[in-house]
Amino acid sequence: MGNYFGDAGSFLIDTVIGLYILAVMLRFLLQWVHADFYNPVSQFLVTVTNPPLNFLRRFIPGVFGADLPSIILMLILEGAKTYLIAWINGFTPKLPGVLLLAVGELIQLAVWIFIITLFIRVILSWIQPGGYNPVLGLIHQLTEPLMAPARRLIPSFGGLDVSPIVIFIFLYLTLMLVVRPILDYGRFLALT
Repeated sequence: MGNYFGDAGSFLIDTVIGLYILAVMLRFLLQWVHADFYNPVSQFLVTVTNPPLNFLRRFIPGVFGADLPSIILMLILEGAKTYLIAWINGFTPKLPGVLLLAVGELIQLAVWIFIITLFIRVILSWIQPGGYNPVLGLIHQLTEPLMAPARRLIPSFGGLDVSPIVIFIFLYLTLMLVVRPILDYGRFLALT
């Protein structure tokens, strides 16, 4: 028989904390690409994430234009999520492993956000070229820092833009060659 309450608790912790980490990550990435602050989606993310970030900003300044409090909040939340899920499942992970797992999970989340938003942008460019709504505007602003350099390197062929393919390959290689080793080593450190 399975551990029903442990599985349910792990699911709830992963879902609730994971959704909040996603909100903070989206806010961080949208700030990083200088997306429209007055977009309704941006305003929602700011409203949801402001309470803990305002608290952290009292003690932690930004560094070189990067929102360091957002990064620290994501690391704390991801580390707490990892630790709680391991604890519910009967493990007591070691702190260095938890921290490395948190870093790996956050990089993985950022890469997947770019993969999904780029995929949506490509599909919508076929279905509804030139259409606009607040979400599409943010998707365009979020993916453009990846698309612009790729377009400069790879010209379009007969009006067909193949630069998204190159970006997808780069992002998947990042998952395989950067994220997976970090996560594997983090698991090793957490459990030994």
